[in-house]
Amino acid sequence: MAAQLFNRIGQVGLGVALVGGVVNSALYNVDGGHRAVIFDRFAGVKNVVVGEGTHFFIPWVQKPILFDIRSRPRNVPTVTGSKDLQNVNITLRILFRPVPDQLPRIYTILGVDYDERVLPSITSEVLKAVVAQFDAGELITQREIVSQKVNESLTERAGQFGLILDDISITHLTFGKEFTQAVELKQVAQQEAEKARFLVEKAEQQKKAAIITAEGDAQAAVLLAKSFGTAGEGLVELRRIEAAEDIAYQLSKSRNVTYLPQGQNVLLNLPTQN
Repeated sequence: MAAQLFNRIGQVGLGVALVGGVVNSALYNVDGGHRAVIFDRFAGVKNVVVGEGTHFFIPWVQKPILFDIRSRPRNVPTVTGSKDLQNVNITLRILFRPVPDQLPRIYTILGVDYDERVLPSITSEVLKAVVAQFDAGELITQREIVSQKVNESLTERAGQFGLILDDISITHLTFGKEFTQAVELKQVAQQEAEKARFLVEKAEQQKKAAIITAEGDAQAAVLLAKSFGTAGEGLVELRRIEAAEDIAYQLSKSRNVTYLPQGQNVLLNLPTQN
């Protein structure tokens, strides 16, 4: 009797375990920032997007495919040509995410790796079309306008595939080796031209200074001639007296020079011995 009871309990426990295993295998979780698309072996991809949480599905018959709907970055490099036929290496950094309601269509047409299939092709197409409208110099001086045109065109193209572009920025923009060398040579030539212009302006200023100095000397000579004519020899005598006073002042400060009035003898009057 006891043995039968234990067997019955074991069978019930086994049945509960089997039921629990079946239930667990029929559950799947959709984490935050994700959505799920259900693929049915009989009906195909269902046109229903499953939100966050825990959900049921029919094992073997149905399969949940998870998608990340958060913004993700991607760098797309492209080599294209400008309006003046210069090679341009340009890289875009794109923040993209799928439109949640269009996930069944995206999975059906593009698959899980939709970004690998769409972004490089449409980015290259848009960049080639936009960059061809500008010269190499305009790509640098009008970078904001170029970025705006790329943003508008690329956002429109991505919307056709069910993608949202949250941000588009040009992170890298360089030109070919020949164009870079030409720009460097142009800068050197401009610097040489500026240096030559500075030397010419300096020479002109020195010339003007020499002319002004000569005119000043000529006016000074005219004034002196007029002074001599008016004052006669008196002006010359005044200059001689001023020069003598200055010489006497300088000599009076020297210890090795003794000044005596006219007619005096420098010898001392010493008593003579008989």
